[in-house]
Amino acid sequence: MLGSSRRKTWQYVFGPGVGTTVARDSGPDLDVHIVTHEEVAKGRGLPMARAARLGHSRITAGWLVGVLGPALLTLLLTHGEAHLGLANDMLLFLSLTVASALLGGLYPALASAALGSFLLNWFFAPPLHRMTVADPKNMVAIAVFFGVAVSVASVVDLAARRTQQAARLRAESEVLSFLAGSVLRGETALDALLERLRETFSMESVALLERASDVEPWTRAASVGPWPVARPEDADVDMPVGEHLALALTGRVLPAEDRRVLGAFAAQAAVVLDRQRLVDEAEEARRLAERNKIRTALLAAVSHDLRTPLAGIKAAVSSLRADDVEWSEEDRAELLAGIEDGADRLHHLVGNLLDMSRLQTGTVTPLLRPVDLDEVVPMALGGVPGGSVGLDIPESLPMVVVDKGLLERAVANIVENAVKHSPAGTPVTVAASALGARVELRVADRGPGVPDDAKERIFEPFQRLGDAPRGAGVGLGLAVARGFAEAMDGTLTAEDTPGGGLTMVLTLRAVTPQGLVPQALTLPPPVREKAGPS
Repeated sequence: MLGSSRRKTWQYVFGPGVGTTVARDSGPDLDVHIVTHEEVAKGRGLPMARAARLGHSRITAGWLVGVLGPALLTLLLTHGEAHLGLANDMLLFLSLTVASALLGGLYPALASAALGSFLLNWFFAPPLHRMTVADPKNMVAIAVFFGVAVSVASVVDLAARRTQQAARLRAESEVLSFLAGSVLRGETALDALLERLRETFSMESVALLERASDVEPWTRAASVGPWPVARPEDADVDMPVGEHLALALTGRVLPAEDRRVLGAFAAQAAVVLDRQRLVDEAEEARRLAERNKIRTALLAAVSHDLRTPLAGIKAAVSSLRADDVEWSEEDRAELLAGIEDGADRLHHLVGNLLDMSRLQTGTVTPLLRPVDLDEVVPMALGGVPGGSVGLDIPESLPMVVVDKGLLERAVANIVENAVKHSPAGTPVTVAASALGARVELRVADRGPGVPDDAKERIFEPFQRLGDAPRGAGVGLGLAVARGFAEAMDGTLTAEDTPGGGLTMVLTLRAVTPQGLVPQALTLPPPVREKAGPS
């Protein structure tokens, strides 16, 4: 199937057209269909609509120089006293033709060349005011003048088109380089990609539409700009991406040459959408795995760590209620002390479990207020034996912006963990110091310490390193302490103690010199340990 030729009738003297040649050489087994159209026999014309790429102001200036310039020059030369001669007159007219070509391209230069040739023949080539030329040399000069003018105009027009093509290819290469770079960088911001697409093509809105099947309605997976369309049929430009995905753009109709870059954008949008969904699925799988891990560890804690103190309490209560045994006062006191210790352990374990559940669900909303450390830290030492902790809290320390209840619970967990791992008779050191706009609280023990590769792992829930006994807890104390510290815009890190051991560094925000603190949020008080002398 071929389109009818646009060649004019006289052009067939140079040979048959493509359609005639194909029909002649196709043979009897091949049908050739010639499709007519509006441009049949109208000629190909000059590639001159492209001159508009020079800009309307330049084209207008080219026409003014090409048409008015020769007329004004003729008026000046015919009314002047000096006679420059035909050769010099031609050079002056040629300069105007070249100027019109440089400004407006081919059409103004052709008009200038034709008008200049006529004026030279009419006013300057003998016989004057007649269309005949007496001297053959003058005729050759006028013909050369016209040929040079057309040649210069053609070169200028070609250069302008090549410049425009180079600029377009450069812009396309920049866009394609951006898309390739976004793939290599693994960027997943779909809205940013659609916004770049909207800016590249100067569109009003861009929407990425999708549907589950051919009979399902379209839905917007992402969009930018005001009033994005809901169907590809309503858009000024639509670009299918696979079977059930499409880009819909509104604002203007794009030329066919822009669809190549638009197709690259569409393919990248599909990749980003798929990657975004895979990331969401991976994050959801990670959350499910984390919940399953916590659930498994919680079952293990309930099966042993919680049942052990319950079994001790049950045994002690059963012994006290036995009718066939006469207990002495010392034995009764010892059984009651065991009941109390078991209840304290349960209280501590259940409190940590509740605190961890609040951290996991994101329901911790601290009440931030200015607090003195020397007011909170001693209260946090109620659950440790007396003489096991040495305090060094200077009175000159600035106040810290914390939730008093959360800070007390975090410090209590840190200190209790340090006391459990310190050798008997070696007290844990709790010291505080100011460091710029922060206050550091350091809890140092002389225990076995923790390897560098495990310093972060000890803050994960249900982590107990080494051969820690099961009675040491379910491994939630440090995880709860770090969660509370971060909720108060603080940090909790682990360092080696000089000389051996582990130091927990709790960094808190100090009150500014102006006394300003962030807006407070209310929080029900967390579960506390039983207070007692340190």
